[in-house]
Amino acid sequence: MIRALTGFSTRHAWKVIALWAVVGIGLGVLGPVLLSRVTQAQSGDFLPDSYDSAAALRIAEQEFGVRPDATTVTVLVARADGRPLSAADQQRIEAEAATLARHRVVMPRKDDEPAFLLPDHSQTPRITPTMVAPDRSFELLGVELTGNAAEAGVQDVYRTFRDAAQTRFAEAGMRTGFTGGLADAADTTDAHRTATLVGGFLVVGLVVLLNVLVFRSVLAAFLPLLAVAMISGAAGGAVAGAAMLTGLRLDASTPGLISVVLLGIGIDYLLFLLFRFREHLRARPEQNARAAAAEVAGRVGTAITSAALTIVAAFATLGVASFGQFRSLGPAIAVAVLVMLLGSLTLMPALLAACGRKMFWPSRSLRRPSREGVAARLGLLVARHPLPLLFASVAALAALAAGTTGIRMDYGTGGATRTPAAATAAEISRALPAGVSDPTTVYVTTDDGTPLTTVRLDGLARALGQVDGIGRVGPTVLTDNHHAARIDLYPTADPQSPRARDLAAGPVRAAVAAHTPAGTSAHVGGTAAIFADISTAVDRDLAVVFPLAAALIGLILLLLLRSLLAPVVLMLSVGLGFAATLGAATLLFQHLLDGPGVSFTLPLVLFLFVVALGTDYNILVTDRIREEMRHPGTARAAVARAVRHSTPAVATAGLVLAGSFATLATTPGTEQVAFAMTLGILLSALVLSLVLVPAFAALLGRALWWPLRPAHRQNAAPAPEPAPLPVP
Repeated sequence: MIRALTGFSTRHAWKVIALWAVVGIGLGVLGPVLLSRVTQAQSGDFLPDSYDSAAALRIAEQEFGVRPDATTVTVLVARADGRPLSAADQQRIEAEAATLARHRVVMPRKDDEPAFLLPDHSQTPRITPTMVAPDRSFELLGVELTGNAAEAGVQDVYRTFRDAAQTRFAEAGMRTGFTGGLADAADTTDAHRTATLVGGFLVVGLVVLLNVLVFRSVLAAFLPLLAVAMISGAAGGAVAGAAMLTGLRLDASTPGLISVVLLGIGIDYLLFLLFRFREHLRARPEQNARAAAAEVAGRVGTAITSAALTIVAAFATLGVASFGQFRSLGPAIAVAVLVMLLGSLTLMPALLAACGRKMFWPSRSLRRPSREGVAARLGLLVARHPLPLLFASVAALAALAAGTTGIRMDYGTGGATRTPAAATAAEISRALPAGVSDPTTVYVTTDDGTPLTTVRLDGLARALGQVDGIGRVGPTVLTDNHHAARIDLYPTADPQSPRARDLAAGPVRAAVAAHTPAGTSAHVGGTAAIFADISTAVDRDLAVVFPLAAALIGLILLLLLRSLLAPVVLMLSVGLGFAATLGAATLLFQHLLDGPGVSFTLPLVLFLFVVALGTDYNILVTDRIREEMRHPGTARAAVARAVRHSTPAVATAGLVLAGSFATLATTPGTEQVAFAMTLGILLSALVLSLVLVPAFAALLGRALWWPLRPAHRQNAAPAPEPAPLPVP
């Protein structure tokens, strides 16, 4: 089937290219619009209904009219001269707030930007005075906007509102500060805007530079980027369409992660084809280029398909996760990778057939045999000294893996960036409890139909006020029908800190359980409670997904390699690579930088990416080792040849994919993911695939394929034995 697909694509190259251009550009334009409609704003919305904070969210929406996509900005208003607020000042602040609440905030657009490309987030904010500082140094206003804080349009609406509020209050002799999730997201985006732009140019420059250095060709330098861009456009539209059809909701970070993954693996697959195409043309200069493209694509397409399906299978296991952010990430990446696989088997072979030998113009590399270089020397070294190299590799990886000792999970969402929003939050916390801008909230509902009253809930409110770590308890707020009540708690700890999460999950919920009046039910919500429940869900998912993904990948390798021993070797190697990468991230971010721990999403996402993508390189190298072992000659000579031919493709592809993940460091809050993914891919490509696995193969010989061993091809000429290592 694979050969039929690649053969059709090479026979009808220009038609296939034209079709991909239309589909890729069309869906690439519509993709961002469609993706914005299937992304979800709040982390709590990804929790199953059985969790306490999820029940609190439902009550907030149903009884108190909290919009599910609402995001709150806290506005600090103070006198510009620093004097305490007078009663007249307070009246003026609240009058200006009422005026702002009557004006619709129009989302700014560029003059040449079609309206349909970006959803309109124009809206009228809800503004309510919340409290005055005890020393009357400032008053706080709560501003409710709707939309995902990560969306550019929502951030633009916030900036427009912020500028208007600053202007109005400045005219009244007041200064303002803004904090909250949306304010921090917008400030962080502004702070990283230049770095993000530079990072994008750097990864494009890296791809072009590596291809120019390797192929000395114009087309080979730029075609990978163009091809991957077209396929990625189609993949984004496919993910959005699948999400809309199935009702799946995506996290705001998912589209960006998909783009990075597709850029990396797409260029990887095209590089695998380009290197093998060049090798084939050198070996058979008399063959028609279109026929050569069909033969190469059919041969390499099998390994690419196996590698891609490994990634799909690994991420498909996230479908059993209880935390919705993981459960939606898996199918989204699986769909995107399937589209990239289809492009790799159609568009990329079509490009090879259409360009032929011109793909490598103006290089003259096709006219001369490949020279003995670093790759050949590495192959000889691994074949001659497999045991020392195996021990050295395992020792280095084990040393890094030891860093996982004492690992802690960090469920915070804030970054280390010093933003105006962070400065405003710090100013508020000096006069009020740290959680005043993001309280922990207890929601109470009646079960027996008896209306709730503040008197009935006084005992619960007093008990909550006595909890150590609660700085202030807000007044009990009842719904009009008295069927539900809300009590806001202002902890002294940062709502995103481990202390606040422990407080919400422990003493606060214990106090609620002990003092909730008979005939009522109570649930604890808010950011701290949500992330406490997320930690529970993630711990459960790690225990389920890890072994399931490992078993599924192992099964795929078993079916692909038709061997019992080879899959074990590959799984042990990628498992050691995962542990080493996680250990290095723990050493850096938890121990050396004295952080609260590693991001709670890192172990699972890192496991899937490093194991699945690292297996890509292992499959490519292992498949080439098996192919070379079919030639007459010793197994170690076959390993040397396999490493020699695989090293340029694997090393270049690994550097490109690592560079792609490194650009995530320019995205706020993803620094740990960027570091770990970059290191993990480099270890997978340069250590596991080119040293560890070949060393195992050299030691085990053809026994690696037990119980089936590669049979020698009939009438095959003996492959050339590697030259001996030069004696210094």
